[in-house]
Amino acid sequence: MSKQYFYILFIAFLSCAEEKNNEKNPVGYDLNKPEKFTVPDALNEISGISFYNGSSDTLFAEQDEEGKLFYLHLGDKKASHVKFGKKGDYEDIAILNEHVILLRSDGTLFSFPFNEIHQEEITDAKEWNDLLPKGEFEGLCADPKNKQLYILCKHCNDDETSKAVTAYILQLQPGGAISKKASASISVKTIEKLSGDKKIKFHPSALAQNPRTRQWYIVSAVNQMLVIADNDWTVKEVHHLKASIFRQPEGIAFDKNNNLYISNEGDKVSKGNVLKFVFKKE
Repeated sequence: MSKQYFYILFIAFLSCAEEKNNEKNPVGYDLNKPEKFTVPDALNEISGISFYNGSSDTLFAEQDEEGKLFYLHLGDKKASHVKFGKKGDYEDIAILNEHVILLRSDGTLFSFPFNEIHQEEITDAKEWNDLLPKGEFEGLCADPKNKQLYILCKHCNDDETSKAVTAYILQLQPGGAISKKASASISVKTIEKLSGDKKIKFHPSALAQNPRTRQWYIVSAVNQMLVIADNDWTVKEVHHLKASIFRQPEGIAFDKNNNLYISNEGDKVSKGNVLKFVFKKE
């Protein structure tokens, strides 16, 4: 082949890469221009994040080593916490119907009343270990309207063979009990098609529901992606995340003003952070 032919192929490759990196942002958000908040060292491995009734005044978070719920104002140098369980791989948090629910990676849920967060330790947190199949789970989200919890599987054998990711739907009862309700499926084939990447193994890290559009926003640290699906879990958009901004996106949440927040774990070089993307009407 001629040098000119190779040159044309090279230019085409660069064009595709540039087009991929400059994909349109989700409506109302500029993923290239966040407000960055560094979190205290205790939250360097920050994973899930949540707000109480959508109020951004206080961020609630956990990290994936200690059984502690942390809470702080964004920008604080220290975070308060309450201990609720033993050390473990905790991945996400939700606040629903005056209860705090935390997800461990093996699918076990822990819950306790929200009004107990100012105690030094919660000794009677309820544990739910029979609601989900065997697998690895990282994403947890609450729907206050329907009193439901949504959990995404990161690694499950059934999902690997069906080219899908399962969303498990649980019901929170008035007294705080949690029960199984239903499940839904997210097509990995559609993610492949929209992303332009073939043979993807999609491993979601966290999810949140946009309060304005009711769309699902799903982040994956492994795939460096933000996937947006409609209320029925049909994938509509795929956005590739820049590694220079999203070091390791592990948590996602919205406040009541539709602002978007994504948390990134830190490492020995970079500290963990929370990125705020202000909602702007088109």
